[in-house]
Amino acid sequence: MAQNGEHKHPRYWFIFLWLAVLTAIEIGVAIPEYSTVIKAILLIGLACGKAFLVAAYFMHLKLEKRTLSAIVITPFLICVFLVIMLIPDLTTDARHNAIDKPAEKVQETTPH
Repeated sequence: MAQNGEHKHPRYWFIFLWLAVLTAIEIGVAIPEYSTVIKAILLIGLACGKAFLVAAYFMHLKLEKRTLSAIVITPFLICVFLVIMLIPDLTTDARHNAIDKPAEKVQETTPH
């Protein structure tokens, strides 16, 4: 860092290329058919990596004080934690089978 307070600008095209590569990897992960849990974990991890790059370089949080970074990172970590905790509920077969099962007919017991 220079002594007069100036900082070197990041290479935005290089970061853009990293984001494009991560997006291509996300598409490659999403297309094949395999375990939903593994696919969700991989996609969440790749999304977190992309969010980190955007926040650090395009939002200039890399140059900010630690307290501002902690204020931004805390809700992000809580959001990721909640999404990961919901994965079992969203991927259980019992939930999907209950939705696909047709409703049973109700027989009326009162005469017309």
